[in-house]
Amino acid sequence: MYIGIKAVVPQNDYTLLLTFENDEQRVLDMKPYLEIGHIFRALKDKKMFNTVRVSFRTIAWENNADLAPEILYNSSIRI
Repeated sequence: MYIGIKAVVPQNDYTLLLTFENDEQRVLDMKPYLEIGHIFRALKDKKMFNTVRVSFRTIAWENNADLAPEILYNSSIRI
């Protein structure tokens, strides 16, 4: 079982402020992911990075990049 995402806010430093369904807020540093494959490298463009949205209890971008909610939770830091 995983905790889904209910809100995401992109930050200027390539981090994401995530709010999970249990109302826990966490920050995910996306910089390491920006070097993985073509689809994530495209997120280096701030305009594309800022297209992030909640999609099916996780997050996705306009270019169809997405991350599983388990990765979001386990790789983020609670604030």
